Amino acid sequence: QVQLVESGGGLVQPGGSLRLSCAASGSIFSIYTMAWYRQAPGKQREFVAAITSVGSTNYADSVKGRFTTSRDNAKNTVYLQMNSLKPDDTAVYYCNAEIRGADSPHVRDYWGQGTQVTVSS
Repeated sequence: QVQLVESGGGLVQPGGSLRLSCAASGSIFSIYTMAWYRQAPGKQREFVAAITSVGSTNYADSVKGRFTTSRDNAKNTVYLQMNSLKPDDTAVYYCNAEIRGADSPHVRDYWGQGTQVTVSS
């Protein structure tokens, strides 16, 4: 069974920084693209950032220049460094990964349980 577990959320003042982590565990053959999404109250889930297995990145316009995603393939972990945080960044942040399990030839989408980020003074 493959699992994604996020950590690092919390309360931060406007202009502050947070670093989210998401670790994949279980019977994993290979991890492809890993991504971050967020969902604010009353809004749809939206794309934040993604990183491929070779390190190519893509960001939503709303976070470009402020957020950076990276990954440690040896640890099956993806990170989201969030700087210059704004109240509009307040949301539950979800980790997503395309993973091929050790016992299947198929690639599946997996989601973490989410971690709350609140930006407020």
